[in-house]
Order: sequence, then structure tokens, then C-alpha cells
Amino acid sequence: MIQAEEFQQAMELECLLPPKESQWDIPMADLNRPGMQFCGFYEYFAFERPQVIGKVEMTYLMQLTPEARQEIFSRFFSYRLPCVIICRNMEAPSELLKAAAAAGIPVYRSAMTTSRFSAAAIHYLSQKLAPQVTRHGVLLDVYGIGVLLSGKSGVGKSEAALELIKRGHQLVADDVVEIRKVAEDRLIGSCPVKIRDFMEIRGIGIIDVKALFGISAVCRNKTIDLVIELENWEEAKQVDRLGLQEDHLEIMGVSVPYQVIPLRPGRNLAIIVEVAARNLSLRRMGYHAARELAQGIWETD
Repeated sequence: MIQAEEFQQAMELECLLPPKESQWDIPMADLNRPGMQFCGFYEYFAFERPQVIGKVEMTYLMQLTPEARQEIFSRFFSYRLPCVIICRNMEAPSELLKAAAAAGIPVYRSAMTTSRFSAAAIHYLSQKLAPQVTRHGVLLDVYGIGVLLSGKSGVGKSEAALELIKRGHQLVADDVVEIRKVAEDRLIGSCPVKIRDFMEIRGIGIIDVKALFGISAVCRNKTIDLVIELENWEEAKQVDRLGLQEDHLEIMGVSVPYQVIPLRPGRNLAIIVEVAARNLSLRRMGYHAARELAQGIWETD
């Protein structure tokens, strides 16, 4: 569901006719330009999408007689439309406003060009309508890499994140991470509004990261590029010491690089996370240190 007021504010729209419903049931992140409908073709009409009227549609409408426009809008607004947006700050025909008011459908106006508005609106709808799950963990931006720290409660995720923030990296979410699937291979993580910018540090309590470290210490959302699982050190457990094996974790059908980092007193976890983020960047560029070393050893043998 899309909140009408949020959509208006996010798109910086001028309200010509206010909505009667506070939210719209829009099934997909797409728009419809009703040029064909204004010409009388309704065999396929995506009426459940926001309707965008651009310069082409408006030029056609203004060439018609008022009676013809009234007939067009009478049929057009007989469908349950979420809203109508007129781009380029064009004047809305009186027939359109009258028919929209009778049907209880909101009408907005945007100063943006039609193509620019369409791109911005589709991006907004994609974010809002994306499939979503909630995960326990801490999400940070480390050297441009979105790192999700996960692990059992009390393992030290927030303390590690605090050290990373102190070293100049950015906090996205602490404790509760909202993950949205915005594309087939892309996950975006963010923080619930009520706890945004806050962290819980055991022994201290709740802290405001933005107030303590400045606006540059926080980030609103970030692509999830790497999941790091923090575990207490177990001597009997085997750990991949070379890094030849690449593990992945599946979240909502998206495969994300996954690493397990064992913890013990004295380990500088912040540096390890920084190195893991930089190492992932190198691998994306085609350089894999463990494989390079292994290849050199095989060639020597």
C-alpha cells in the first residue's frame, strides 16, 4: 500500500484535488500514460496504476471541444484510479477536475518533465512496493560496501559497529534491519524510522549516533553486499584459513557473499571487517588473493 500523503511529499506534487483515501492499493511499481484511453481504446487499460498526463496527451485534449473532453473524462474516471498527475505545471482542464471530483479521485500537478517525473516515481514505487523482510543485525557502509553484521545477541555486533563508526564509516541500522528486494539481484537495507540513528551499547544504554559523531556518521539506506556472521571462538571448530571457498547466504532469493568471523579476546574486529569489505571490492574487480597464491604454488611445484 502506498500512502497518498507520502507520495505527494516525496514527488513534490501540488495538490489540485485532495484524496479521499489515505492510501492506494497499487500492485506494481509502474505508471500509465492514458493517451490510448483518451482516443477510446480501453481493451488494455492499466487503471490500477497512477495516471500521468504529459504534453502529448494534454495537447491532444486541448484540441477537442469541451463536450468531447467531458465525454472522454466521464469514461476515464469511471475506473477506480489511484490518482492523476499532470506534468510540466500544465493547467488542468475544467472538465478533468469536475469529473475527478465527482469520482473522488485525487489530481496532482508536477513541475517536472514527464520523463523525469516517471523515472522518479517508478524509483519511489519500487522502494515502497518491494518485498520486505526484517533481520536482526547491524548494517553499515564500510568503504562503500554494505556490510550486515549478524550473530547471536550479545556477541558484540554493536560494539564492533561503534568502532567502525569512530573510524569514519556510516551506520545504517542497529538491531533491526529492514531489507527490501528492489531487483532480482539487489537488496536494500534500511532502519525503521522510530529507531533511526540510535544504537544500544550494553553498559551505556541508548546513544544517538548522529548527535555524537555528526551527520556524516549515518546513512539512510544501503545495498547489502556482504553478510558477516560473528561467532564465539571454538577451538574444535574448523575455520577456512585460506579463503579459497566462497560461501553465500540467500535472502529472499538473492545470493549474498557470506563470511563467518570467530571472536576471541584481543581480536580487532573493526580492522577485520574493513579488510573483508576491501577484499570483496578486489574480488569484484577480478583479483582473488587466495587463488593467486594457490596458483603460484601449483606453478612452482
